[in-house]
Amino acid sequence: MPTSDDSLTSKEERRRFQRIAFDAGVDIRQGEKQWQADLIDISFKGALTSKPIGWQGDLSHPFCITVALDEEHDISLSASIKHEESATLGFQCDQMDLDSASTLRRLVELNLGDPDLLERELNMLVSTDLQDSSD
Repeated sequence: MPTSDDSLTSKEERRRFQRIAFDAGVDIRQGEKQWQADLIDISFKGALTSKPIGWQGDLSHPFCITVALDEEHDISLSASIKHEESATLGFQCDQMDLDSASTLRRLVELNLGDPDLLERELNMLVSTDLQDSSD
């Protein structure tokens, strides 16, 4: 029988991946359209950004998201909109290249400060991806 510690009661507890708050610029592209926004947080499964001025994205098509960390490092991912609020956009990561995944891993590792927690997240990411591909 599950204990009260095992039950998931809040949205944060149900979240499988730690969100890393990070102040960075974000370039959002869709076809010929392009917007600039601010990153609010990022995880292995997606990103939360401010809603850009003049936002007119087509939610039925994917976006290319690029987070500029510094002059040498960025994180690029193909993403779809998971939710749109009045001031924010929630993107779900659909695909990420190896360099971006490595950079994000390092960012998460530095922010979590716990190698075991990082390994758990990476294992969940792989198992989630395997479940998604078998559906």
